[in-house]
Amino acid sequence: MNIKPLADRVVVKPLEQEEIKKGGIIIPDTAKEKPVQGEIVAAGPGRLDDTGKRVDLEVSVGDKVLYGKYSGTDVTIDDQDYLIMRESDVLAILK
Repeated sequence: MNIKPLADRVVVKPLEQEEIKKGGIIIPDTAKEKPVQGEIVAAGPGRLDDTGKRVDLEVSVGDKVLYGKYSGTDVTIDDQDYLIMRESDVLAILK
């Protein structure tokens, strides 16, 4: 993948949710909720503060994160779906 986000943006690969719930019910694609977990696959250099100093990101490539259900912009690169969002849209890092 050749993409480099700018400023405080990150590229997230959404993690797929299980298709079968307890009880063996299969949920169709149209009824599934958008994933809220993903993996950071690219990160920008960070934003500039008011004095022009670079503020490093708290997340890094490889981090598994939680993000808002409607966060980011959906993009497709090489037949793979990704989200591009600001670091502030990331709610937590999963350990």
